[in-house]
Amino acid sequence: MQGTVDGFTYGLVTPVAAFLMAALGAALGLRCTTRSLHATRSCRVGWLALGSLSIGSGVWTMHFVAMTGFTVQETPISYDKPLTFAALAVAVVMIGIGIFIVGYRGATRMALITGGTITGLGIASMHYLGMAGMRMAARFAYDTPLVVLSVLIAGCAATGALWAAVTLRGALSGLGASVLMAVAVTGMHYTGMAALDVHLHLPPTLPSDLSAVLPGDRPAEMIGPMLVGPGCFLLLAAVVLLFDPGAVTGEPGKAPRPRDHRDHPVPQARRRPRNDPHARDRRPRSTAREGARRARYR
Repeated sequence: MQGTVDGFTYGLVTPVAAFLMAALGAALGLRCTTRSLHATRSCRVGWLALGSLSIGSGVWTMHFVAMTGFTVQETPISYDKPLTFAALAVAVVMIGIGIFIVGYRGATRMALITGGTITGLGIASMHYLGMAGMRMAARFAYDTPLVVLSVLIAGCAATGALWAAVTLRGALSGLGASVLMAVAVTGMHYTGMAALDVHLHLPPTLPSDLSAVLPGDRPAEMIGPMLVGPGCFLLLAAVVLLFDPGAVTGEPGKAPRPRDHRDHPVPQARRRPRNDPHARDRRPRSTAREGARRARYR
C-alpha cells in the first residue's frame, strides 16, 4: 500500500525556516572562502575549514528543519542517530573538498567546475543519507529522473555560488551568492522529496501509538540536541567574521605603506652667489688645503 506523504505539514513555516538556515550557513561559509583567497598560506587552511563547517552545518540543519514538516499519514516516523550524524559528516567533508579546491586553485574554470560538482554531490549525498536514516514501517522508492534532476540542481547552483563568492566583490554579491547556495540546497531537497514514494508494510488500521515500538528518536526529541553542534559552528564563524576587517568586502585590511626616503626627498643646500666673499671660507677643509698646496708649489 502506498502511503500518503505530506512534505508541508506546517505550511510554509518549515520551508522558509529551512531556507533561512541554508542561507545563513552559506553566507558565513562563502565569506570564509573569499577571505581565504586573500589570507596568508598559514591562515588559509583555517578559513577554508571554518567555511566547510559553516556550509555543511547550514546544509544539514536545513535538511533536518525541512524534515520536521515531512509526515506519512499512515505511519509514524523516527530517526536513526548514527546515520543522521553521518550525513552531517559527509556534508562537511565533501563540501570541504570542493571549497579547498577553489580556495587553493582560485577562480579558474576547472577549479570552479570541479569544486562546484563535488560540493553539489556532497549536498545530495547528505540528503539521501539522511533519508536513509529515517525509520518507519515502509519502503522507499525513488523516481530516477527526479533524483538526477535534484543532483544537477545542487551541482549547478553550488558552482554558481562558488563563482560569485570568489569572483565578485562587495556585500551585495556575497548576499547573492548565499541566496544561490540556499536555492541549491532547498531546491535539491524538495526535488528529491518529490521523487520519493512510500510503500507501507503495515495495514492502515493499526493504532497510532505504534510509534512506541519503532526504533530511533522522534523529530521533536532530536531537534534540540541536534541543532546545538551546528549552531555553535555557525556562531563561531559569525564571531570570527565579525571581528575580521575584511568581513564585508572579502578583502583584508590595507596596512599602512612604509615610509620611503623617496616620499620625502632631502632638501639640497642652498647655493651662494659666486660673488659671495664668504663662499670660499665655507669650502670643505680638504678642498681648501689642496688649493693651498697648489699655490705654494707653483
